[in-house]
This record gives sequence, structure tokens and C-alpha cells, in this order.
Amino acid sequence: MSPAIWIAIYMPIFILLFIIIPQQNQMQALAAKHNIKRRRMSKLSHEMIKKYIGKVCKITTGSYGSTTSGKVLDVKENWIELETRKGIELMNAEFVQNIKVME
Repeated sequence: MSPAIWIAIYMPIFILLFIIIPQQNQMQALAAKHNIKRRRMSKLSHEMIKKYIGKVCKITTGSYGSTTSGKVLDVKENWIELETRKGIELMNAEFVQNIKVME
């Protein structure tokens, strides 16, 4: 067999085994690490919101969301319970971008 045939047969196998598969494994490990880091940050943010219980705050949920002002009553899991002029409202803490204490 000529060397060209050997290269044509074994080069794709070499590329698959030594380049593509290890690179996919690295990307999966990186994505798993990113997910773990993101979960840790979300738990931390809920703990940070808990220190504002009993204070009047202005909570913003982003450019397309709403801005709500009211007294923070309780924080459970990922929900914030607010007492506003309209009544009691619940906000999802995962979408909160900014909290400003008014008192």
C-alpha cells in the first residue's frame, strides 16, 4: 500500500481520537464548572437580599421588566415578598438586577 492510502485511512481516525474527542471533553468540563459557579452565586444573592427584610426598597428587574417600590416582608427560596401600595406582591429573585434601599 502506498503512503497516500495509509494517510487517507488513518488520518481521520487520528484526528477523531486525539483532537476532537478530548476537546469535547474539555468543553463539557468547562460548562459543568460554569453551572456550579452560577448556582453558588444565586444562593449567595438570596442570602444578601435577606438582610433587607423590613426595609423599604426599590427593586428593578431589568430594562424590559418593572421597577417596584415597597417594604420587603420575606425572602423564601427565590421569591421576594413585597408590601406595596397596591398590596402584597411576589417577585422572582432570579430576575432582580438592582436593589436600592430607600430608608
